[in-house]
Amino acid sequence: MAIDSIIPPAVPGAASAPRRVLPGFGLSLGYTVFYLVLIVLVPLSATLAKTATLSWPRFWSAVTSARVLASYRLSFGASLCGALINAVFGLVVAWTLVRCRFPGRRLVDSLVDLPFALPTAVAGIALTSLYASNGWIGQWLEPLGIRAAYTPLGVTIALTFIGLPFVVRTVQPILEDLDTQFEQAARSLGASRWQTFRRVVFPEIWPALLTGFALAFARGLGEYGSVVFISGNMPMRTEITPLLIITKLEQYDYAGATAIAVVMLAASFSLLLLINLLQRWTSSRHVLV
Repeated sequence: MAIDSIIPPAVPGAASAPRRVLPGFGLSLGYTVFYLVLIVLVPLSATLAKTATLSWPRFWSAVTSARVLASYRLSFGASLCGALINAVFGLVVAWTLVRCRFPGRRLVDSLVDLPFALPTAVAGIALTSLYASNGWIGQWLEPLGIRAAYTPLGVTIALTFIGLPFVVRTVQPILEDLDTQFEQAARSLGASRWQTFRRVVFPEIWPALLTGFALAFARGLGEYGSVVFISGNMPMRTEITPLLIITKLEQYDYAGATAIAVVMLAASFSLLLLINLLQRWTSSRHVLV
């Protein structure tokens, strides 16, 4: 029997037509645009529209009052400190998980994601219980003259807690893909451990570390649940900007609340742009390598 009689004739254009799992481009694009407009653009537009009801002098007064500026300093300062701490110790944690083998390694690796899974209010209550003057950790800090709960230090601790996974999960894949032969070659040429890390390892992980730092900083700016309990919420001292927005909403000052929200929104968009640029830079570096 001839082989040609067994094989069915080819349909013109069938070989070149790709098999799509999802619907066509038009339907997918339409759903994407509709979803983004409904979930993202409509709420943001409502915020901007409410803020537009304020005149420029009223807007400027709302976002630059002494109480609001104090909340900016605490939110941005504590977020920056927490992100810097996570940049250092998050790198240490990622390095340990990738380069070391020890009992319970998988458990430690899963605990890194705990701030993601844990409700923020639960995290705030737990941190307050630990760092209060009669807490497990606070009772040892109190004799040293260190007060953690209900102080800016407590806000920094909470923002460090919720920002750690961003640094670890950003740096960890880069370390896993990093070839150790370059480190061994540097050591064979007489380089010390510090020189090997500074000249071989750090240039490779620097873009990812910077991205994780930016993500942790951005998360800290908008954090509310884990901070509201441990901060004490004292105006001009331990009041964060998200809490101030909630306070103005409870006072029916919707225009003032949205004005402050627009300032934080502009800061978030700036950080988002920075993160995208860092990710593009990281991708271009790996392509060149």
